[in-house]
Amino acid sequence: MSARTIGLVLALGAGGVLVAFPPSPPAAPRVAGERAVLRDLKLHPIAFLDARTAVGTAPSSSSVRLLLGDVELRRLPAAGNPEFGTVTTFDGGFVWTESVDGGKVGLWTARTDGTGVRNLVADMGNTIFNASAYDVVVAESAVWWVTASATDVTEIRSVPLAGGAVVVRREEGSWSLTAWPWLTDGAGALRSLRTGASAGRPTTNTEQPVCSPVWCRVLVVTSGGLARIDAVRVDGTGRRRIAGPASRAAIDDVAVLDRFEVVSTPGPTSDVTGTEALDVYDLAADRLLPISPAVRGVFCRNGVLWWATGDPDALTWNTLDLRTV
Repeated sequence: MSARTIGLVLALGAGGVLVAFPPSPPAAPRVAGERAVLRDLKLHPIAFLDARTAVGTAPSSSSVRLLLGDVELRRLPAAGNPEFGTVTTFDGGFVWTESVDGGKVGLWTARTDGTGVRNLVADMGNTIFNASAYDVVVAESAVWWVTASATDVTEIRSVPLAGGAVVVRREEGSWSLTAWPWLTDGAGALRSLRTGASAGRPTTNTEQPVCSPVWCRVLVVTSGGLARIDAVRVDGTGRRRIAGPASRAAIDDVAVLDRFEVVSTPGPTSDVTGTEALDVYDLAADRLLPISPAVRGVFCRNGVLWWATGDPDALTWNTLDLRTV
């Protein structure tokens, strides 16, 4: 997880927090005619299959449960400090990772109705997760992820969705998965897993880019520090300023749905309140969309943006399906 993300991610354990709906909820914000939805959730969400269907964790007296809405998918003893991690959706189902006491990371899958729960991989290896929606990717009837090796080589592993042996592919350098079939090095370079073609880095030496296959987020740095945040297409066109020096990327992923940059901005009391303002920059319309003046956590998966507001002991989760904006 990057430093720019840590400041906004809630310090919640695998057991999560029971999320309470406030007695008199504030009006939810509108974004381009779409209203964000306040959710009465009895779980700590780690993904949304859509804006109304959450996958998340909830504690019981001695266990931590993984739930799809009200459907229990898995239950692990709380004494083992279980962690249910990355959730990635595909047509008809989803996959997730889990581990106990920081040990081997397993890969599991289920259908979108909560049936068909099964283990795909018992040990995924030395996984590299970056709080990205692409930490685990489902593509071409397989599940893909990245592991570290002892040398300057990245291992890209995959397993068929139907089950089977894990296949390992090696690429020189340090890479992470981004939108299929591309790898990113986190510094602007891209490499295709299909063709080996390279792309990215339409910037100068004084800039710090992070790229998806379509857009790059660029930190423009001067001797005085961060000057602004720009977005530019990978081919070098369409450059525009999306945020000033006080802002930062609220999530690691660049240009959600090839359209939205999610940014946060601390206020004068953020050190005390632990909240920041949340905005979404619409690259298609070239405009900044205000979301909330005070959020405690920001996440995005499957085109659904969600964030927490309210009292830390009685959080309200707000969701917005960016696919409808």
